[in-house]
Amino acid sequence: MIPAPTVEYGLISPMLIVLGAAIAGVLIEAFLPVRSRYAAQLTLALGATVGALAAVVVVSWQMSEEVGRSAVMGSVVIDRPALFLQGTILLVTVLGIALIAQRQIPVGAEDRDAASGLDAFTPQASAIPGSVTERVATRMGLVQTEVFPLTMFAVAGMLLFPATDDLLTMFVALEVLSLPLYLLCGLARRRRLLSQEAALKYFLLGAFSSAFFLYGVAMLYGYAGTLDLRRIAAVVAEDAGRTSLALTGTGLILVGVLFKVGAAPFHSWIPDVYQGAPTPVTAFMAAATKIAAFGALLRIVYVALPELRDDWRPVLWAIAILTMIVGTVTAVTQTDVKRMLAYSAIAHSGFILTGVIAQNRPGLSSVLFYLFAYGFSTVGAFAIVSLVRDADGQEVTAMARWAGIGRRSPLVGVVFSLFLLAFAGIPLTSGFVSKFAVFKAAGEGGAIPLVVVGVVASAIAAYFYVRVIVLMFFTDPPADAPQIVVPSGLTTAAITVTAAVTLALGALPQPLLDLADSADLFLR
Repeated sequence: MIPAPTVEYGLISPMLIVLGAAIAGVLIEAFLPVRSRYAAQLTLALGATVGALAAVVVVSWQMSEEVGRSAVMGSVVIDRPALFLQGTILLVTVLGIALIAQRQIPVGAEDRDAASGLDAFTPQASAIPGSVTERVATRMGLVQTEVFPLTMFAVAGMLLFPATDDLLTMFVALEVLSLPLYLLCGLARRRRLLSQEAALKYFLLGAFSSAFFLYGVAMLYGYAGTLDLRRIAAVVAEDAGRTSLALTGTGLILVGVLFKVGAAPFHSWIPDVYQGAPTPVTAFMAAATKIAAFGALLRIVYVALPELRDDWRPVLWAIAILTMIVGTVTAVTQTDVKRMLAYSAIAHSGFILTGVIAQNRPGLSSVLFYLFAYGFSTVGAFAIVSLVRDADGQEVTAMARWAGIGRRSPLVGVVFSLFLLAFAGIPLTSGFVSKFAVFKAAGEGGAIPLVVVGVVASAIAAYFYVRVIVLMFFTDPPADAPQIVVPSGLTTAAITVTAAVTLALGALPQPLLDLADSADLFLR
């Protein structure tokens, strides 16, 4: 007899909470009056995210003596790395929702900063006569609060992606997280053509990458006769022939996942999408998507394909080196702050890959630490970018116009410099500890040449980060210098938390390092 399907609701409760909030958000959009949607959607999104985070903590406490457990008939596995990554994604999501909420101004806001905050998610209203207050009141009904349920659907996919135990479920999670992101990138379409371009490019290239992933799944299934990651590992271990079907399937699956992490040569979408998407969406996407995608990559190479390491490690070596070089060298030539941060994200994907290539437990724990630290710094950096605006309330990302910002707004300049120094890997920031951890693990795994390339790439990267700091503090402002808008309370909280975490992980990283060390073992 075929066993009845079983679902361990407690183990997957974080995902169910987020998914339930997403569905409830759709119902709110359908049935609630326009004026009531903002408060309801924001409360629901933040409440569900915090509730899911609490559920992760409870599940972690219940499994403190276990490596992990299978759930949903073996399609999902809840183990220590999965719980660590889910907690990190949810923390980043709370900050991302706080930034998105700044743009969703509730009815009754009458200040100019509130009016300028609408530009990412509302249609252009420059033709509407009257004062700023009148224009804001007129445009309030057009606020796109559907951004909140879309974000929740994306988060649900991100929580599932690194916790899957079979390739078909992994593909479903990939699509669930990707499709809402395509829409989120295009939410500023009426204000900027770049947003339309970003959404279209991301959708088309994402569809191609999903096709590669699905072809790889089909080939591995044809080779192993199963989609279960651990069973695939057992079949590979018994097969000394290393058939071409298994290697081809592995290569195609890696293409699909490496696209999501933004590794070269699958990185071409990142600069355009990061630049064109609304900045709060960019902040959320740049941090959370990378965390989820690297979690899935770790599960594939550590659980399903460890016996093929002699075949896939040389490929990842080449990709990591190319990613670091492309990211750092190309970032030097950028004149737009968001594109510079985009190429920086590409370079960081190369640095994180050095920990993946280590193929040892220190490599896994260092990647987990790196993803946590990088996620917070990324959200904070893009949050600062969203505050720099011209007289019309439009974001200013042209680097030349950022000259002198540190003089006129010292606090903004100092905080942004902190994030840039963290990206550069300067001591006493989280970036230094992150890079040291992954390079040390790679060296222990025999990848000394890769570590040398990483150190050289980090030195090159320091140049374009310091160049922005010099521009902000030691260069005269232009005639059309932008202004720094006063952030909302949620945005202020997000920037404060990210800056504090960036400093704390640089000065006192040991608690998080210990937590990552305790989460460095997959259920096999």
